[in-house]
Amino acid sequence: MSRAPKAPERKNARPGTSKGSAPADRPAPTPAAARVLWMPLALTMGLALLAFLPRVQANASLSWSFRAAVAGLLVWQGVLLLRMRNAPAAPQLAVTLRANHYVQVVVQLALFAYWGWYWRPIYDQAGLIAAQLLFGYAFQMLLAWSRGEPYRLGFGPIPIIFSINIFLWFRDDWFYLQFLMVAVGLLGKDLLLWHREGRMRHIFNPSAFTLTLFSIALIATNATDLTRGSELASTLTLAPNFYTLMFLAGLVHMYLFSITLMSAVAAATIFGLSAWYAGLTGVPYFIDSEIPAAVFLGLHLLFTDPATSPRTALGKALFGVLYGLGVFASYEWLNALGAPTFYDKLLCVPLLNLIVPAIDRAVRSAPLRLPWQLHWSPMTANLAWMAVWIAFFGAMTAAGKTDGRHVGDSLPFWERACESGRRHACQTLIQIETSYCADNSGWACNELGRHYMEGTLVAPDREQALTLFARACEGRFQPGCLNLLAPDTPQTANPRALDLRLLLRERGLNLMEMAEPDLYARACEHGWAFACERRAGGLP
Repeated sequence: MSRAPKAPERKNARPGTSKGSAPADRPAPTPAAARVLWMPLALTMGLALLAFLPRVQANASLSWSFRAAVAGLLVWQGVLLLRMRNAPAAPQLAVTLRANHYVQVVVQLALFAYWGWYWRPIYDQAGLIAAQLLFGYAFQMLLAWSRGEPYRLGFGPIPIIFSINIFLWFRDDWFYLQFLMVAVGLLGKDLLLWHREGRMRHIFNPSAFTLTLFSIALIATNATDLTRGSELASTLTLAPNFYTLMFLAGLVHMYLFSITLMSAVAAATIFGLSAWYAGLTGVPYFIDSEIPAAVFLGLHLLFTDPATSPRTALGKALFGVLYGLGVFASYEWLNALGAPTFYDKLLCVPLLNLIVPAIDRAVRSAPLRLPWQLHWSPMTANLAWMAVWIAFFGAMTAAGKTDGRHVGDSLPFWERACESGRRHACQTLIQIETSYCADNSGWACNELGRHYMEGTLVAPDREQALTLFARACEGRFQPGCLNLLAPDTPQTANPRALDLRLLLRERGLNLMEMAEPDLYARACEHGWAFACERRAGGLP
């Protein structure tokens, strides 16, 4: 009887297993899996190294946020490694470079560089933004592999994270919420999908989705002071010619990705509504511009994601109109709530994303066809619309509605409008004076104290009035000191040169280097009668 041939020995058998027998324990991860898993580990170690930045080490809450993010990623990687011991195949990795991603990254970096040159906190935030990028890449890799899907390595997470940081920062004590905001944005992109145009696509613009969710939570809990969102919105114009910069950067996007109709029509809608409101009430709708700088930024970098917007020309135009209406309505709603109005550019974007398929269906079934659709190619039509947009922006600039002086920059304008009972004018006057008082204008603090003591523009509050008079006195504004001694008959006076250097800055930098004759000339142009009298009398 012949014997059966002996089974060949397995050269790669592990120690502790009998020859020719199935291993009793789980197989080790494949070498390919181990190699791929080094990527999120390296990113996590990079995040851990950033935890040694002096700014992070100086703040216990911020340091804890970094440690928690690192620990969470390491635990996730450990769980994933254990799961892969039974996986038949290694996690897949593919490199995908998309033009709309890396072009947007270049534009956003240029914005950060220019903006940060005039407002240094942008540069100071660079290390924390880098930490979010490392966290975001590691998070998205682990999410894809945990779901058994390949990870497509590219620039995709960068514009999402940059966009989040353009519009909203959590303060250092609450920075763990910044990591959470990044995670929610990436989860929304990868998990909230629908079938559109023959493939699965994400429903929401990822950055707008997470920004809106967190904005609603902050508004509902009255917790905006946990963020620096208001500062981000108000400091954009510290960079000279900001509107022109964004206009030129926007042209790149418009040419490459045919988003002209969305951005241009949204801008025209907001501008037209602002002009209508000003004609009706005699005061601007937005305080110091026809289109706020942060909204103008949102027109180019927030709601125009090609994956979450209409495909047809008419659909894009309608999408732009709806965004303009949404911003206008959101501003009014926030104003009525007494909430910060800088959220206006964010709140309507996810709602618009939800109705995109309905917009496309409606315009495709409508009998209306725009004339160029019959004869022009999409590229030709886009170039034509770019020409219209260039002309429109040029007209706005020539009329002083972009980077130029705006009527809302004049505090005497708001004083007169308040005296005349114009809509929201007194509320706006208080808001402006509060902002300048926070900038240490003794005159503005004294005026606010006077309003709280007299109780004509705001509810009377003697304690608040005395606090404001004390701040004015600390700022060496003499009437503030006198009002501390006799608060029942508050006194006032004209702004000093030091106050004017703040009150006349026109959304830009303060005027500490401006000569006094030029300063009083500028004050006269803003409607300060005493400055005109000083000029007429030959005084500086």
